[in-house]
Amino acid sequence: MTREELKKKVCEAIDAHAAEIIELGESIFADPELGYKEFNAAAKVKAIFDQLGIAYQDQIGVTGIVAPLKGNESKLKIAVMGELDAVVAPGHRLANPETGAAHSCGHNAQVAAMVGVAFGLQTSGIMSELAGDVVLMAVPAEEYVEIEYRNELRKAGTISFLGGKQEFIKLGIMDDIDMMVMHHLSTNSIDAAGNVIKATVGGGSNGFIGKLIRYIGKEAHSGGAPHMGINALNAANIGLMAIHAQRETFQDPDHIRVHPIITKGGDLVNVVPADVRIETYVRGMNMDAILDASKKVNRALRAGAYAVGAQVEITELPGYLPRQNVEKMTELMMANIAALVGDDHVALSTREGGGSTDAGDISYLMPTLHPYIGGAEGRGHSEEYEIADKELAYIVSSKALAMTVIDLLCDGAAIGLEIKAAYKPLLTKQGYLDMWAEFIEK
Repeated sequence: MTREELKKKVCEAIDAHAAEIIELGESIFADPELGYKEFNAAAKVKAIFDQLGIAYQDQIGVTGIVAPLKGNESKLKIAVMGELDAVVAPGHRLANPETGAAHSCGHNAQVAAMVGVAFGLQTSGIMSELAGDVVLMAVPAEEYVEIEYRNELRKAGTISFLGGKQEFIKLGIMDDIDMMVMHHLSTNSIDAAGNVIKATVGGGSNGFIGKLIRYIGKEAHSGGAPHMGINALNAANIGLMAIHAQRETFQDPDHIRVHPIITKGGDLVNVVPADVRIETYVRGMNMDAILDASKKVNRALRAGAYAVGAQVEITELPGYLPRQNVEKMTELMMANIAALVGDDHVALSTREGGGSTDAGDISYLMPTLHPYIGGAEGRGHSEEYEIADKELAYIVSSKALAMTVIDLLCDGAAIGLEIKAAYKPLLTKQGYLDMWAEFIEK
């Protein structure tokens, strides 16, 4: 079959299973789970793989799933990813009442689209026409949250990294993968010409490092004898204000963002706080700027402890690397989305996004595609986030990913092999692991 015939056939297969794809996305949306706890979402994905007769390996990085599909040759191996986890938005109408978890970032649509690719490739029978393999991956823990909890998992040896794709790298899941494709859900926008933009392709995103901070003071009666205590909350407040005093030194092109939260402010209101805990990121556009800002943040945090005679423990944790873009993959995805929604509804991004993703870590090792496809409405990571256009969020996304996989693997995988040959990895796997190990040890 020609490339266009293959695309037509895979899209027809996805349309034939549209109700199941949407049902999966909506079911996960209504049952949000935080990272490394996505047991229900994983079970739903496995049930569909079982239905399709796709063999898989599960419990990778606690909840991850990997399901390979064989082509007629194995000239190239492409991972298609979807993220399982939610964020915390306790005010959302479908938030988990115990954890506050809510799918306010659209990962439910990513998983649905990955499964949509499975429906399309498996039920159409076109894998026998492709010169490469496809590996479907349901990946845990993209949202870098509950840092203290995950660090305990790390210390226990359950995981090595707080992010799921990082964990896949460490476990060797990506060792034989040549490139990765996925998407992220987004809201629609309006361009200068008044067109509704339903997808944005290209651009990059910030990286970051994570920090756990613990201020240790001395307990005393807060009303009767505060002079006998050391107030760790005062130390934390001074440390946070000292970070604010650094902000004018962050240069605009570096896109530095520091946004700490206090996760524990003490134990009782009538006891001088002696155990205060903070989580924060230090984000930026490049690692040199991130590490420079990190030193300033640490200096400010230590100043808070010194000011009141407290102690401070700063635990450095691997964050995510800035995401890199591959122009040729961007062009393929733009053309495929345009074929589905129209040229006027797709835009090319040339800017760095303020958020972060562990897809950035993958992009340092191999060609990576990470477009934003619309269908949501409301502010991301908030109580108002909803899936407004199910066809766009679930079905168009499935088709665009599957069509791009076909581009990469048809005709002897000529385009995919060309992209692979032109790509120069920024890090090897060992170099990647060593980089984060050295960072932690400093």
